[in-house]
Amino acid sequence: MTATHILLLIGAYFILLLLISYFTGKNDSNADFFKAGKQSPWYLVAFGMVGASLSGVTFISVPGWVADSQFSYMQVVFGYLLGYMVTAYVLLPIYYKQNVTSIYEYLDGRFGFISYKVGAISFFVSRVLGASFRLFLVAIVLQQFVFDAWSVPFELTVALSILLIWMYTFKGGIKTIVWTDTLQTLFMLISVGLSIYFILEQLGWSLSEFLASNELKQYNRIMFLDDFLDKKHLVKSFLGGMFVTICMTGLDQDMMQKNLTCKTLKDAQKNMVSFSVVMVVVTFVFMLLGALLFIYAEKLQIGIPLMDGKPKSDLLFPEIALNSGLGITVAITFMLGLIAAAYSSADSALTSLTTSFCVDFLEIEKKPNKNRKKIRKVTHVGMSLLLILVVIIFKHILDTNVIDGLLKVASYTYGPLLGLFAFGIFTNHKIKDKYVWIVAILSVTISYILGKLPPENLGGYVFGYELLPLNGLLTFIGLFLIRKKIV
Repeated sequence: MTATHILLLIGAYFILLLLISYFTGKNDSNADFFKAGKQSPWYLVAFGMVGASLSGVTFISVPGWVADSQFSYMQVVFGYLLGYMVTAYVLLPIYYKQNVTSIYEYLDGRFGFISYKVGAISFFVSRVLGASFRLFLVAIVLQQFVFDAWSVPFELTVALSILLIWMYTFKGGIKTIVWTDTLQTLFMLISVGLSIYFILEQLGWSLSEFLASNELKQYNRIMFLDDFLDKKHLVKSFLGGMFVTICMTGLDQDMMQKNLTCKTLKDAQKNMVSFSVVMVVVTFVFMLLGALLFIYAEKLQIGIPLMDGKPKSDLLFPEIALNSGLGITVAITFMLGLIAAAYSSADSALTSLTTSFCVDFLEIEKKPNKNRKKIRKVTHVGMSLLLILVVIIFKHILDTNVIDGLLKVASYTYGPLLGLFAFGIFTNHKIKDKYVWIVAILSVTISYILGKLPPENLGGYVFGYELLPLNGLLTFIGLFLIRKKIV
């Protein structure tokens, strides 16, 4: 598949998204942009959230991670399942009861202005970095397989990618995204299914033969229980996964904004529960795909593609799909799946960042009605430029697998949110609000130092994703120390 063919495919795909945007963005109101008029069908939101949660990171990076970590990521995913239940039955009732636009408004009522801003800033930093990770991944694939052929610089590739997202979200916002996410999830799942089918056909295997093969046994270990000091240990991965989900879904404006478009709390909970079960199944299929890719690469002696002279396992899937002779069907479905997976998370991130900045920082609802739409649109452009800048920076500093990097960043940036919401929900204490920012900075700093300590200084212990609950616990303890005395 040539670079020209890929570009034509991307163009056709975005024309389809622009058509959806045209019909869903006719109203162009802030109410539709932020909440979709609270009229979204729960099953539509649930299906679309699969693509938004998996994103281009899962689509490419999870399969590329299998060689190093086998199926250990499933331990994290099992923790996700419990985290989704906490989100559905602890957090969603609070948000619906208070009828919030930004979920961080809860902190304002519970603790005060500074806590509210600390929560909003924690989300903002987390989502900018998370969205940039996802956009970086799709940008390097487009660069490697399309734009390098025309000597287009990486910076321009990134700018074009985000410009396309801006074009179909600037009017309809979350109302458009609920519908585009559904389409994007469908493309992504079809792509994975067809990729597995055609690779198996090329290897002369049926699905049952693949599942029973000795080759798969090299990769399919899920449970790691032998060494608690290892970052892949079941307990550490499960707890880390649970808290990652509570934070990256339940305490994240991006994911919760979609849930808050459902008509009722009951609908939102049905959405969350059904979505969580589908997520576990779909992620396992991605792990199988990852093993299959490495088996196929070994049999055909396909090397890991290089980026800046270094092997980049994230690029193995696109290399096989586009350049290994699997046929035009696999190439087309891969590109559609990649674009769908990457942009289904990036577009909602751009919208949620716009929402959070307008509501939490600019206090748009206090502005004159005639200015509100203009403020939203200018903010939307500003968030787009910010994402372009951060993605370009990642090109020069990122040296890890993207899914691993994303979860590491979450361990630091979501900790204060976890501590604040936990303290607010599970205690009745008031706090000295003016000191909250100090608590947040200290908890992140201590967590970062612990995460960077050499294992030999900790008796061989390697921190994994349990840094996130530890970070939240440090914030919780700090809030307890600055609680107001009952007189």
